[in-house]
Amino acid sequence: MASKSLVNNAGVDPKLLQSLQWRSIGPFRGARVGAVTGDPINSQVFYFGASGGGVWKSVDAGTYWENVSDGFFSTAAVGAIAVADSDPNVIYAGTGDGCFQSGESHGDGVYKSTDAGKTWTNIGLSDTRHIAKIRIHPQNPDIAYVAALGHTWGDNVERGVFRTVDGGGTWEHVLFKSDKAGAVDISMDSTNPRILYASIYELLGSPWTHKSGGPDSGLHKSVDGGDTWIDISNNPGLPTGVKGKIGVAVSPAKPDRVWALIEAEDGGLFRSDNGGESWDKLTGQTNLWWRAWYYIHLFAHPTDPETCYVLSVEFFKSSDGGRSFVSFPMPHGDNHDLWIDPRNPDRMIEGNDGGATVSLNGGGTWSSIYNQPTSAFFHLTTDEQFPYRVYGTQMDNTAISVPSMTNDHAIPWTTCYPVGSSESGHIAVRPDDPNIVYAGAIGSSPGGGGNLLRYDHHTGQTRIITVWPEDQGITAGKDMKYRFQFHFPTLLSPHDPNTLLVAANIVFKSCDEGTSWEAISPDLTRNDISKMSEPAGGPIATQVVVPFNMGSIVALAESKIKQGLIWAGSDDGLVHVTRDGGNTWTNVTPKDLPDWTMIHTVEPSPHDEAVAYFAGTRWKLDDTKPYLYKTTDYGETWSLITNGIPSHEFTRVIREDPARQGLLYAGTELGIHVSFDDGNNWQSLQLNLPVSPVHDFVIKNNDLVVATHGRAFWILDDLTPLHQIDANTANSSVHLFKPRVSYRTAPALGFSFPVGPGRNYQFVRGWTAAFFNTRNSNGDIQRRFIDAGENPPSGVVVHYYLNEKVDGEIKLTFSDVNENILKTFSSGDSESPIVGTKAGNNRFVWDMRCSDTSPLVGSNGITGPVVPPGVYNISLTVDSNTFSESFEIRKDPRVAASQKDLESQFSLLTAINEKISSVNNSVNSIRKIIQQVGECVERAGNDPKFKGLFEPAKELTSALSLIEAELVSLPGTSPQKPPPTRLASKLTSLISVVSSSDWVPTNQSYEVFESIRLNVESLIQDLHTVVEEQLPKFSGLVKELGLAEVVTGKS
Repeated sequence: MASKSLVNNAGVDPKLLQSLQWRSIGPFRGARVGAVTGDPINSQVFYFGASGGGVWKSVDAGTYWENVSDGFFSTAAVGAIAVADSDPNVIYAGTGDGCFQSGESHGDGVYKSTDAGKTWTNIGLSDTRHIAKIRIHPQNPDIAYVAALGHTWGDNVERGVFRTVDGGGTWEHVLFKSDKAGAVDISMDSTNPRILYASIYELLGSPWTHKSGGPDSGLHKSVDGGDTWIDISNNPGLPTGVKGKIGVAVSPAKPDRVWALIEAEDGGLFRSDNGGESWDKLTGQTNLWWRAWYYIHLFAHPTDPETCYVLSVEFFKSSDGGRSFVSFPMPHGDNHDLWIDPRNPDRMIEGNDGGATVSLNGGGTWSSIYNQPTSAFFHLTTDEQFPYRVYGTQMDNTAISVPSMTNDHAIPWTTCYPVGSSESGHIAVRPDDPNIVYAGAIGSSPGGGGNLLRYDHHTGQTRIITVWPEDQGITAGKDMKYRFQFHFPTLLSPHDPNTLLVAANIVFKSCDEGTSWEAISPDLTRNDISKMSEPAGGPIATQVVVPFNMGSIVALAESKIKQGLIWAGSDDGLVHVTRDGGNTWTNVTPKDLPDWTMIHTVEPSPHDEAVAYFAGTRWKLDDTKPYLYKTTDYGETWSLITNGIPSHEFTRVIREDPARQGLLYAGTELGIHVSFDDGNNWQSLQLNLPVSPVHDFVIKNNDLVVATHGRAFWILDDLTPLHQIDANTANSSVHLFKPRVSYRTAPALGFSFPVGPGRNYQFVRGWTAAFFNTRNSNGDIQRRFIDAGENPPSGVVVHYYLNEKVDGEIKLTFSDVNENILKTFSSGDSESPIVGTKAGNNRFVWDMRCSDTSPLVGSNGITGPVVPPGVYNISLTVDSNTFSESFEIRKDPRVAASQKDLESQFSLLTAINEKISSVNNSVNSIRKIIQQVGECVERAGNDPKFKGLFEPAKELTSALSLIEAELVSLPGTSPQKPPPTRLASKLTSLISVVSSSDWVPTNQSYEVFESIRLNVESLIQDLHTVVEEQLPKFSGLVKELGLAEVVTGKS
């Protein structure tokens, strides 16, 4: 093959990365859903939009959910979704969180599907950033209205109400108040869709506060389909003065009845019964409009004019026109959206901070939220177990532990468990005891201050070890004793597991698991009082909103190679370093770093103590550019290293691979990037990872483990190709990568139900997981689980690079150190696993098993045994050229069996398989002889001269059949009368017994095998006798009579 370079100026050609695959490990626990809808015709079909996870569809009323936007959406947050009543194939989805909060994600406009979610197209309004509502004309799916909030951290023009009359081909900006205020709600009179109500909301966020309300907030009405609008904000009965967020709902059952939920000094729920001309205040119940910027969600019942709903922390329902409300229990709190079927009001879907949930009985019961892998994680870590577990803090939920793999066929929810109530902060696990977990828990635990928890999984108890556990209530940051950020740093020293570090505006150290604390730094922030003078939320309602506390350390890390070398980064843009464990600190902030850049992550190099990196963000200043910096001299000088990362992808995390110096990974608002040259150039490492904000990741055992903020945890297994890629790799015609160390792990006992073309089920140890069979790019069949995480490939993963597609045969040969061939695979094989021949990197997984047994003709052989731990070789043969590498297989560290035990197991399994091969070869020989004898008899027909042939033929066939019937089970006469279990079946069954775990075989297994072996050998000897004595006589007779001679084959 011709050689050509695959390295370009921007980095490594993507073909060198294509064999890498991300996998989702879950957990299957939902997160914030701000947009829901349903199919008005098909009662089983529902949709939801996740705040960082795209659009999901259920075809079974919420039993299972599948993402339908992957591969089409360029951003992950969905704030609005609507299905056309007149054509349920038409769906509009508005991107960007519609509910303002400090961790929101922006979007890139409106997407539309015309095939019920199979495909999507972006149809514009890209700079709206945050879309809160979409309404579609009930008779014409081409007419739609979009309520766009716009930029929430700065001024922009593309906000307000937009209308399309041609299905999104063009848009009209039909309602605009100012570049400071956008639309957050639209309600349409379903009996006269030309009548519309829309609310405008003046909102501005910043890193240190946010403003909810202003002179541009208001309520507007149109009676001509949006051509013109009337400001009805000050109509009689509505509150005077400054208004904030407003929710509005028209009663479909009584169109002149309109409700408005208004944030104002005299706020509450108001109702008009004359189309908005005048209003009555029904209630000022504060829990209906508390935290207005995050809630204010109002809905009207489609057939009952006296029923309306308000969604807030609780789910409220009124049956008396809005005068009083009752709280209804929901699977989770913090409720945001509701869709009620206009034809069947008992059918509804609701979205909250725990996911989407469906009811078919008017809210009496709700579907599970533990079937959606949309968890939004802030931070993660791993432990030192095998297999390692992943720990993370999930927004609006608890901290959780998820296995990176299981011995089962998938990673079900039942293998996950909470590790304290921590929602927000960093998380750390003791390396010497994975039962002990430390995590920040501001907002999700009692105790006040910067809540810090110590969770003990052994006892299930959580101890609050907060540095200063004083409840400070509504206190401005300037008056707080210590300023802890919502996601304040928590870490254990990599040099001493008894040293626990946390940070507020100063750094604290504890050497007794939080029983006492010592400050080891001064204030390492700007300490700008002007940015922390008042609680957030004004001008109408102020409250403590911890994520808006300013002047805190948010990034803290100690060098893994130099004890006492600690880096700190603040949310107000300062970087400090100490080289003596905190005795002295130096401000090393880059001179060109823009003010108020949040230092989200600091990464000391694991290779060079003078080198460090940090990731900064300024998206809360309406600046979405990436900020990645590197120093090689302890922070004296810095360089910006963002070349190749798109200018609109702001960065939160950067890490250096501990196995290769200068190999960097960066997490952005939209995914993952990699640099092979220490940050000089970056390129995408997205591969099959769905678009979602990446808040944190770690490199663990040569895996890249990622915490997304909307799609749970993902792992990129086996980074060894990235460690080995160099210029020679790209310029080679063929390159075989050295496989990493692999581990034998025995699968759990279980079984699958018969696999069909659609949804299937795997049953293991008391749980059932649903999956579809799919094919990868090689054509191998893979299981895609839809309610459980995915395990890593089971076996030795081999990566190899081909400069161009190979049309000839490719062979992969596995052998032991003595060059004994264990198994060979060819690209000419049609069955899995398939040897890939495509240009670029290919991946092959060897299941560590030797060659199969000799098969019965027309059947497959029995799978060979797993090889024992040891060193092995892989050879890749392409165009008569062979490339070889060695690799190691190790035993499962949890297994107590010795090397000798596992070798004994392998020897017995090999002996069993060899005996099965002997049985199958013998049966094949028997059947071949019987077939030929039958053909001779058939050719003889009724000719009298062959009369002497029939009885010898019968005797020979009978003798052979008796032997066959003892060796293998023959078909029974009916399912109710199965055949007796014969020797081949007993041998096959014994394989399951011996291989059920990684352990030395039981004595009785040897005894059973010896018993079966003797019987098999006795029967094979009987076969030899028949073949050597009866068959020659019969063959001689046949030859005398002029018929074809019988050929035996081997037995």
